[in-house]
Amino acid sequence: MMIELRAGDLQLGLVPEIGGSIAYLRWRGIDLMRPLTAEAEAAGDVLGVASFPMIPYANRIDGNRFVFEGREYRVESNNHPERFNVHGSGWKSAWTVLDHTENSARLTLDHGSTNDPYDYRASQIFRLSPEGLELETAIENTGTRAMPFGFGHHPWFIRDDDVTLTFRARDFWLEAPDGVAGDRISLPPELDFSRGAPLPGSWRNNNYGGWDGVAELRWPSRGAGLRIEADPVFGNLMLYADPKKNFFCLEPQTNVPCAFNKAEAGETGLGTIVLATGDRAGGTIRLTPFAV
Repeated sequence: MMIELRAGDLQLGLVPEIGGSIAYLRWRGIDLMRPLTAEAEAAGDVLGVASFPMIPYANRIDGNRFVFEGREYRVESNNHPERFNVHGSGWKSAWTVLDHTENSARLTLDHGSTNDPYDYRASQIFRLSPEGLELETAIENTGTRAMPFGFGHHPWFIRDDDVTLTFRARDFWLEAPDGVAGDRISLPPELDFSRGAPLPGSWRNNNYGGWDGVAELRWPSRGAGLRIEADPVFGNLMLYADPKKNFFCLEPQTNVPCAFNKAEAGETGLGTIVLATGDRAGGTIRLTPFAV
């Protein structure tokens, strides 16, 4: 069942049973994200939504295993034909609606499984106002031992020919085979969006580290733009852009892809959040539309 929220010129659709996802975000009748189609909704296709949560970590686990505090953990591939687990279990789960009003909704997920090493309680609070959408995400470790966590959101945006991006970051992570993160390098000028630039004409599936938490998207032909502001815990921004597709993704997230693997190798500054039993972490993303 879809939940529909309204505030001023904004409309938000939520599909809790399809990964706790956003179905659409519209401003003055303009889609600010790629909307979920009726066919994809009927099929329960989470890859067709406008945005889904990434919990209990963002992006991939290299080799479907990692070591934390001397203990090895294994996960299963969850997005055939990809080899490695991606985005964790939250987007593959049905979420529960705790409550909702005309302009707000609170979703929750209690996850405990023998198929992966994580036990957690997650929540998403959506607050819609005439000015924009505020999305608060939180996660609590309900397991019996400390674990590395992360979270984020995975929006799908419409790829118009004239769309431009503006954001500032410090690092650029190269892509290795199977979509995992490779080496971290200083951000080269040709991959810098700090002054605004169109989408690249070639494949991109890369994490931008040291993100300052602000990004702007502009669709001049639609007369609309969207400003993203994220709490400091979201220190990474993932860009997926395939010139053969009519969409692209710009994903605020706490952790670097494959962060747990890279921590095992001794790297630091990866955005990993270690939660002991009962510990909780969270952060808020704000989406504000504007006219262009």
